[in-house]
Amino acid sequence: MQRSFDDLGRPLIDVTFVVLDLETTGGSPAADAITEVGAVKLRGGECLGTFGTLVNPGRGIPPAITYLTGITEAMVRPAPPIEEVLPALLEFVGDAVVVGHNVGFDIRFLDAALGRSGRPRLGAPVVDTCALARRLVREEVPDCKLGTLASRLRLDHRPSHRALDDALATADLLHALLERAAGLGVTGLDDLLALPTARGHAQLGKLGLTADLPRAPGVYLFRDGAGRVLYVGKATDLRRRVRSYFGAASSGDDRRKLGPLLRELASIDHVVCSHELEARVLEIRLIHQLDPRYNKEARHWRRYVYLKLTLAERFPRLAVVRATPADGSLYLGPIASARSAQLVAEAIESVVGLRRCRGPVPRRPRPGGPCTPAQLGVASCPCAGGVDEEDYARLVGVVVRGLTDEPATLLEPLEQRMRALAAAERFEDAAATRDRLAALARVLDRQRRADALRRAGEVVVEVPGEGGARLLHGRLTGAWGPRHGDEPLPLSMAATTAGLAAAGPAPGPEAPESPDGRDGPEGPLRREEVDEVLCVLRWIERRAPRLRVLRADAGLAWPVTRVAEPAVGRAS
Repeated sequence: MQRSFDDLGRPLIDVTFVVLDLETTGGSPAADAITEVGAVKLRGGECLGTFGTLVNPGRGIPPAITYLTGITEAMVRPAPPIEEVLPALLEFVGDAVVVGHNVGFDIRFLDAALGRSGRPRLGAPVVDTCALARRLVREEVPDCKLGTLASRLRLDHRPSHRALDDALATADLLHALLERAAGLGVTGLDDLLALPTARGHAQLGKLGLTADLPRAPGVYLFRDGAGRVLYVGKATDLRRRVRSYFGAASSGDDRRKLGPLLRELASIDHVVCSHELEARVLEIRLIHQLDPRYNKEARHWRRYVYLKLTLAERFPRLAVVRATPADGSLYLGPIASARSAQLVAEAIESVVGLRRCRGPVPRRPRPGGPCTPAQLGVASCPCAGGVDEEDYARLVGVVVRGLTDEPATLLEPLEQRMRALAAAERFEDAAATRDRLAALARVLDRQRRADALRRAGEVVVEVPGEGGARLLHGRLTGAWGPRHGDEPLPLSMAATTAGLAAAGPAPGPEAPESPDGRDGPEGPLRREEVDEVLCVLRWIERRAPRLRVLRADAGLAWPVTRVAEPAVGRAS
């Protein structure tokens, strides 16, 4: 039976275990058969019952097996076949967690017997005490055989290669290992199931740092010995996510990063949040504020740039810039990199022949004739004269409409050019045009959606059963979890940084004031805002069918049509 996350997170004291051991005629589930079944049911440290029976294998028992187990053919001849034993055994196991020493051997034989009798495989969670022993006591014992462990750990029962005796010894071993694991913060079933795959002894000793983490959404902060924040992350289940860092699932770059991170880890802070959105937003704000060394990918926002249409100049042009002063220009972005912004500029300039020369246009014609792009016929060059300001203003108007209200003004000519180049078998040129078209479409689509959210002013939304959020110009100012009764829980963003004083000034619940004084939806979206606003957008759009808008100052609606990227295959 597949367990839910709540089942897997149960405290171990509430989990029912069935320790299973089988004796067989050999080592192959296909060619050999079961000769004896032994099982012990445990819960809360107490034995709830035992199950034991010989089984008629329907074939001879090799002398070596009789010598090892003491089970003879005469002993099993009157015993029931496994098909008659299975119903009682399955009833005894019920929905318990199955435990065994090298339990994979027993499970394979049991699954083979179930399959031959037309029953489904066992499918229960499985705990292997041999794997646990390798993780917890390997340095204290010469090997992890059941007999060795029973002797060295002074267990009450000793194995004898008889099913019930071995099951009782394994039950004692399980209790001894659970006591060891508790010191590492292993208190839930999911913790126990993940423990055998913990990466190494050096990091394993730090599992205890996760003992107080709740199974709730929130943000976690890894700190070094001096209290400096090494890494900030979010999770829908704090305990499960943080403990996963000690698992063996990571590989490649993640593995190389995790080793140094876990070696420096000395303490873990956490903040419980109302839901996924609040956790994600708090993660973004803390990363921006604290700049942790191991959050490399999330620090890219410092490299964001803008594409500027210099409307304050007599002959406006496009420029890639980092600052957005209130100079009357039109800004597109933020855009992830200067290369991406240049690609967008090339897309626009290939449709509208804006000048490409830098600097202000002189009042008198500059000697030397037009610039190279103008000579090639792909740009205007007012520097050499001959370009009428009124005609140039019409070109600028096309660009402004394309970047604001009518994206098709720029996108349709690009798509037509791409298709014409492909039809002419100029595939490299078609691919270059496609890349420019895709870059422009992505930026325009994102900007239009973000602007719509920002213009809505204060917005209060709720997702039934999940919680809600209060937004101001696209940024989160409050959040609550699922409703209890008729009233929502108190807004929690104001308290999400409790206990983080050592991290420096805490990011408050309200959006910070703009350094250029242009707060709200009028100015361009600031670099430090864009990740948060896009996070809110994704959260709203993914939940749109269930979302309830409780309040919106100016209405909440996206543009009627989405700007789509070109659906043309890559040219070859």
